[in-house]
Amino acid sequence: MRKLLTVETSAREELVDITEKVRVIVKSSGIRSGIVSLYVQGSTAALMIQENWDASVRTDVVNLLQKLIPRGVWLHDRQDGNGDAHLKAGIIGPSETIPVINGRPGLSRWQNIFLCEFDGPRGQRSIVCTIIGDW
Repeated sequence: MRKLLTVETSAREELVDITEKVRVIVKSSGIRSGIVSLYVQGSTAALMIQENWDASVRTDVVNLLQKLIPRGVWLHDRQDGNGDAHLKAGIIGPSETIPVINGRPGLSRWQNIFLCEFDGPRGQRSIVCTIIGDW
């Protein structure tokens, strides 16, 4: 099963929790055991599994990446000013694969799935959700 998930972002750089949307898609698939593959379309966004309990972790991720990869110093900035966004997205990566266990994403208690926006805000980011497994 394949489904397109769309997410709106509200800041230039942020982590948006998409876990519940993925849970709904997995449940609707009817797959009980398998994998869910998530892939964000776009070269300035990424996906990450991270702690869900304390929102400061999301802020820390953004702050760390801003310190490691600052704005305005990259060759690509001459084109459209988002060289840092491309580098951040490339380092984090566009995909995550999660086991499906008993019809649910096999995340631990403290894990959630986040869309990492590095060049927003965007009215729509598209994430391809592919679910493979057994009923």
